[in-house]
Amino acid sequence: MSLSGVCVTAVESRPGGTSQALTALGEAGPGASPDPVHRSFGARVKGFVALTKPRIIELLLITTVPVMFLAQQGVPDLGLVLLTCVGGYLSAGGANALNMYIDRDIDALMDRTSQRPLVTGLVSPRECLAFGITLAVVSTLLFGLTVNWLSAWLSLGALLFYVVVYTMILKRRTSQNIVWGGIAGCLPVLIGWSSVTDSMSWAPVILFLVMFFWTPPHYWPLSMKVKEDYARVGVPMLPVIASNKVVARQIVIYSWVMVAVSLLLTPLGYTGWFYTVVALAAGGFWLWEAHGLQNRAKAEVTGGKLKEMRLFHWSITYVSILFVAVAVDPFLR
Repeated sequence: MSLSGVCVTAVESRPGGTSQALTALGEAGPGASPDPVHRSFGARVKGFVALTKPRIIELLLITTVPVMFLAQQGVPDLGLVLLTCVGGYLSAGGANALNMYIDRDIDALMDRTSQRPLVTGLVSPRECLAFGITLAVVSTLLFGLTVNWLSAWLSLGALLFYVVVYTMILKRRTSQNIVWGGIAGCLPVLIGWSSVTDSMSWAPVILFLVMFFWTPPHYWPLSMKVKEDYARVGVPMLPVIASNKVVARQIVIYSWVMVAVSLLLTPLGYTGWFYTVVALAAGGFWLWEAHGLQNRAKAEVTGGKLKEMRLFHWSITYVSILFVAVAVDPFLR
């Protein structure tokens, strides 16, 4: 998500990014950002769009829309799909903007976040805060007035969970931050179902759990890659405080549970043979990659040879394939 604290784009560290960010901050120090520098209108618009983290939202919508097809057991009303996508984008965008407002101090010190709009001064903290709150209000009202209020409250709940529970409480305090904070990124599944049915069922709950167990083994490989960034700012991501062997073992455990949960839809009667075949094939390849990472970690392979980003990239492909199967399956039953 809305609304996940989960990063879903491969981000390479940029040497020198930290020094560039500190130069932009000038006398203000790492906890503040300068007033917006003089930029063109187009650059400013791009800055505000960047606050919403659009590439993350792409994945959230991939987990929302297919569930609408499953709930409808066919093609849902396209107007409803559009409203749900717009509302979801605005809600997730508001959550991401508020996340950047809260994390602007550590963003300035991390290479991979040193070019975010608040750090460079393209957008001021006050503008970012107002922007995030506005998107939160507008998205909630849009959901409530055009979709239904169950979806509105789920969307608002996801936003608040990401901003308050993950960003403000968990992120800087515990290595379990992404485990529990990732709940926010699971809620779009429930929103997709509720937007069609205005109710809940076991199907979206199962897919919610798939995303819950997907999030840690999705994000931990990226955290392994950039753990120096997190260590520098004191964020206790699991790879910062544990060895690669420990992290890889946790990745394997979560991966097995995720694949097992993904297969529950069929025996409960929500999906048929097509989804089952896709879930088995995609899940089997995931487990192959997860165990490969664990074997390399056990052998104490480090650096580029650890190839932790292979699983990170596959995790995004896995979700896309699995949820496309969710959408297609009703037409093949």
